[in-house]
Amino acid sequence: MPRPGPPGKDPQPPRPPGERAVNVLWSFGKCLATLLPVYLAGYFGFSILLVLFGLLVYMGWKHSRLEKVMRLKSAMYLLENERQFTMGNVMRTKRDLPPWVNFPDVEKVEWLNKILQQAWPFVGQYLEKMLLETVAPAIRASSVHLQTLSFTKVNLGDKALKVVGVKAHTEHDKRQVLLDLYVSYAGDVEINVEIKKYFCKAGVKGIQLHGKLRVILEPLIGDVPLVGAITMFFIRKPKLDINWTGLTNLLDIPGLNAMSDTMIMDVIASHLVLPNRLTIPLVADLHVAQLRSPLPRGVVRIHLLEAEDLTTKDTVIKGFIDGKSDPYAVLRVGTQTFTSRHVDSNLNPQWREMYEVIVHEVPGQELEVELFDKDPDQDDFLGRYFLHSLINFSHMCWFSLKDVPSGSVHLRLEWLSLLPSAARLSEVIERNYNLTSKTSDPPSAAILAVYLDQAHALPLKKGNKDPSPMVQISIQDTTKESRTCYGTSDPVWEDAFTFFIPDPRKQDIDIQVKDDDRALSLGSLTIPLARLLESPGLVLDQWFSLENSGSASRIYIKTILRVLQSTRLPATRNVYNFSGCEFVDQSQQTGASEPRPAHPLCSQGVLRIHLAEAQNLIAKDNFMGGMVKGKSDPYVKMKVAGITYRSHTIKENLNPVWNELYEVILTQLPGQDIQFELFDKDIDQDDFLGRISEPGAVAGQVKLTIAYSSEENRLYITVHSCRALAACSKDGADPYVSLLLLPDKKGASKRKTATKKRDLNPEFNERFDFDFSLEESTQRRLDLSVKNNVSFMSRERELIGKFLLDLDQVDLKAGVTQW
Repeated sequence: MPRPGPPGKDPQPPRPPGERAVNVLWSFGKCLATLLPVYLAGYFGFSILLVLFGLLVYMGWKHSRLEKVMRLKSAMYLLENERQFTMGNVMRTKRDLPPWVNFPDVEKVEWLNKILQQAWPFVGQYLEKMLLETVAPAIRASSVHLQTLSFTKVNLGDKALKVVGVKAHTEHDKRQVLLDLYVSYAGDVEINVEIKKYFCKAGVKGIQLHGKLRVILEPLIGDVPLVGAITMFFIRKPKLDINWTGLTNLLDIPGLNAMSDTMIMDVIASHLVLPNRLTIPLVADLHVAQLRSPLPRGVVRIHLLEAEDLTTKDTVIKGFIDGKSDPYAVLRVGTQTFTSRHVDSNLNPQWREMYEVIVHEVPGQELEVELFDKDPDQDDFLGRYFLHSLINFSHMCWFSLKDVPSGSVHLRLEWLSLLPSAARLSEVIERNYNLTSKTSDPPSAAILAVYLDQAHALPLKKGNKDPSPMVQISIQDTTKESRTCYGTSDPVWEDAFTFFIPDPRKQDIDIQVKDDDRALSLGSLTIPLARLLESPGLVLDQWFSLENSGSASRIYIKTILRVLQSTRLPATRNVYNFSGCEFVDQSQQTGASEPRPAHPLCSQGVLRIHLAEAQNLIAKDNFMGGMVKGKSDPYVKMKVAGITYRSHTIKENLNPVWNELYEVILTQLPGQDIQFELFDKDIDQDDFLGRISEPGAVAGQVKLTIAYSSEENRLYITVHSCRALAACSKDGADPYVSLLLLPDKKGASKRKTATKKRDLNPEFNERFDFDFSLEESTQRRLDLSVKNNVSFMSRERELIGKFLLDLDQVDLKAGVTQW
């Protein structure tokens, strides 16, 4: 008779004797399975360390699996309860909140998520059909070892993909619609694969994917379906987490899991992360290659200058003695990654390295800078910084590193516009040769886009078999390969490639058409870039006859060359220099027919310091108590307004020759002296060799913020402060700032600040607004004067400094949120 259960609970029915016996046998079997490796190790004479190592790997795998399951469940809960989570955690950091909370211009699209949820079962049916009828046969045909592969289960689950925010960009190009979709997927997808020949089962059970997907609808056409094609890509690599099953469980072993995730992300990046795009044409006769790889918006030249106050990572005697770090930097823009050299034992390293980055999308692309300490085992993290938009102006700044107690990195970003004319090519090449860089590659003077379309009547292989052609495109030491078109003599590639060109006058495009084994040549072609320089618009778009090929073999290629022109546009918030003279646009005076250059303030606002050599320095390295005279290992420190530049060290030389060039953007100078200090590099403390100062780098400056409101049709100008003004009397000056928007409309465009008594560095922080439309930016100019408000009524107000600013040279559309 069964015993009654505890009071207040339903009595539990007794378990059958057979079920209790099965449970006991199962527990006993698990104990035997646990002890079996120990017995086998002793039986075969293996070391017990092998068993311990296997146990350690198992525990790591188990821990990794549990973490993945918990992350997947947490992500599912968050997506299902987004509103409750957001409203109940208003004090959370901004990065934990969805995009529609952080950014006012990101909209919620619950209607779209409802459509996705309703259509998700049918998406699953389509995926199952594609895997069974298309993917599986292709895999079985690719290898004899995979002829028994089959998908035993394809279930997309009940959790649909969610779009947690949408941002629309319609202000950049009227012929396209650009959408940023913030997608999150935490799904219970289950896909199982079996290879019967090897009794192998594997699969996936649960996936997380989070990222920003950009969707471009272009070109807009005047016929159904109104859109010519849909292009999709991720701005940067999305976050991916996969829960494996079966044999692929091994990928969750610590050490292998990071490798497997990286390999999968690389595959995704090769198809769906900038500069790679997925283009789906909706109408016929579209240039798919140009939609898939459009001409870049521009190029950013990143100068990695230096860092300071980095965290100490190399400690001695278990941390009792602080050492230094061996820092290096990793820079990423999309799939483009650059790694600097490492500097030994220095918390204030100087790299002076330059990298060129292609900018495909504006806005959207980001620059990520990460600093690490070089170590023999695992490199230590020293901080990171995200520059969230590579917009089209040049600037130089110190950026504070995140996620570390201290540290900052000094970067100079130079925007290079793409010019469709060769008129300025010689000027650009000459300027690049005058610049020095510690990188092996010289600065580029141009960029080349090659659109590989198709070929016709390629020669057959032996036995009259159709070839499987691919193309190798080379320029000097850079070679890029197209995809392979299998079994055809009339291939259609529709691929695109981009090259940096140091000197187009001396380089050629070498094109080799080969079979997929790279051994059989199907034809070749050489196109001198000098031919492109003579063509209209620097474009060649035509059929080319192939050499060393069939008599009718030809290939269709479109090549576009663009000259890289540095444009130093002032940012919306900047510091302008003046010295009592009026700056004007020189192109208007000379009557030049070429495009107007950047504002003269910017073109003249760069100080170039050419560090040439030194002579007759003092010998500081002495030996045997000074009885034997040595030499010195000199280097130079240049201090310009608190910014320090350092030359390289020349070993054992009292007459060193550096021949280094440094560029300082004058908009960053607060009007201080330039100081040069020489030191002898030593192991302990560097010896002082001398100092020289050059006074009066800049006579005066004014700091402004300029922004435009399209809704109100108003221009807002904030006068923040002035620095290093000229003294108009022995007591200094009584300065004020006068603003005049030219041409003046009956005195309605004149403003002035309050007067600051006896102050050569006045702080104003006054804001003014003007009636203004964006169409007027090419006709109107800002006349800014800094004057001395003298107390005697009989005297005129004295001019301290003045300049004219063309408003079409300022990024008025960007807007400024801080005043």
